[in-house]
Order: sequence, then structure tokens, then C-alpha cells
Amino acid sequence: MRPFENTAVEKIINAYPLKMRRKVMALRESIFQVAATTEGVGKIEETLKWGEPAYVTTVSKSGSTIRIAWKKSRPAQYAMYFHCQTNLVETFKTLFPSDVE
Repeated sequence: MRPFENTAVEKIINAYPLKMRRKVMALRESIFQVAATTEGVGKIEETLKWGEPAYVTTVSKSGSTIRIAWKKSRPAQYAMYFHCQTNLVETFKTLFPSDVE
């Protein structure tokens, strides 16, 4: 797994229950891998937005911020969040109809 560059993000994720931490860490790794293999994306910055781990391209300014989180109110779930003015969720629903809630 990729080491954390942002200690605040590391602290948030390390506070998750172990099962959810593993899932969020795998999702985090996927974000970095897809960005690294997608032309034009550039370096991904890991930060906090609304107290949740967020991933954004600060150099190329391509794409949209992605947030990932686990919440105590839904302990059996973790989620990926996108800006509401993008068509990403609709695209994912089309491509992965059984995986998007």
C-alpha cells in the first residue's frame, strides 16, 4: 500500500474499524493507480474535505475531487463521493448497475 503523505488523512482512516479500513485503503490505492495510468491526470493530492479523505489533481486540474469515507451511522458500508455537478454517478450507474447505490 502507498504510504500516507498527509498525516490528517492517515489519522482519519486509521480510526475506522479494521474491516472498513482495509476496504477504504483498497479504494484509496485504486484511485492512485487509475490516476497514474490515465493520461493527463497528473499527481494526486490527498487531503481532507469536509473531514473526509479527498483526492484531487492540483497540478493538471483535470477531473473532479473524489472523497471516500466510512460513517458510524452506516457501519457496514463505505462510500465514494463525487461533486454533484458532474455526470460521474450516472456514468457509473450505467457501467456498473449492480454496484452503485
